[in-house]
This record gives sequence, C-alpha cells and structure tokens, in this order.
Amino acid sequence: MIDDLYSASLLRLAANMPRVGRLAAPDASVEKVAKLCGSRVLVDVVVKGDRVTDFAQEVKACALGQASAAVLGAQVVGATLQELEVARDQFRAMLKDGAPAPDGRFSDLSMLAPVKDYPARHASTLLAFEAVTEAVRRATGRTSPVGAA
Repeated sequence: MIDDLYSASLLRLAANMPRVGRLAAPDASVEKVAKLCGSRVLVDVVVKGDRVTDFAQEVKACALGQASAAVLGAQVVGATLQELEVARDQFRAMLKDGAPAPDGRFSDLSMLAPVKDYPARHASTLLAFEAVTEAVRRATGRTSPVGAA
C-alpha cells in the first residue's frame, strides 16, 4: 500500500535533512540524476585518509530520495569508503531482492524497506548513496569499488 511508503517517521526524516548545501572546498563533488523521475542529488565530500570528514548535499527528489539522503547526511561523517559501499550494496539488495536492511550506522534505511514493492522508485531512493560512494572514490583516487581487482 502507498501509505506504507510515506509513514510519518519517513516524512519527518525527509523534512529535516541534515547537511544541506555546498562545501566551500570539497575534495570531490558528484551529481546523480534518476532518469525516470528527474530526481537529482549533488554531494560534496572532504576525505582524510579513507574517512569522510565533511559532507554537504543538495537534494531535489521525492520524499523517498530525501529520506534516504537524510539518513546518509546524519551518519556519513566518519564513514569509510568501504562502509559506504557496503551500505549502498545492502540498501540496493534490500530494495531489489527484499534482503535485510543495512546494519550499523545506516540501519535507519530499514524504514525504506516498503520501497521494494515500487521498482520505479528504486533509482531515486538510491541516488544519495550512489553519489557519495562515487565522490569518495574520486576523493581518494580510487576508480573502482573497494576490494575490486
């Protein structure tokens, strides 16, 4: 049911997105757009070693994309590229395959589990995590996912 998607807690999360805006001197910036709906996420990151030390985002998306970006914004500082890629992959598996929600710092993504029944919403819901993993890879000089040969 559509009401399952837009719970009060999800709407509250989307309305109170942390780290909105742009950074003055990011190490990398990435913009991602969902072709189907036009949702757009632009992220800026500052990385020291392999950890995100600063982050900002501009999000023009539906409530689902905003909620996902809000979870990211609340938890991204201190995360490593590996943590972000694992969270993104677990999040994608949750949406596409009904797998368990990400654990650890990104466990609040569990409230987006009902999105699995709406494939047209998957791309916009994943945008922030797609953007931040690419931005951190660029900032660290990595061109492929962590652990890839």
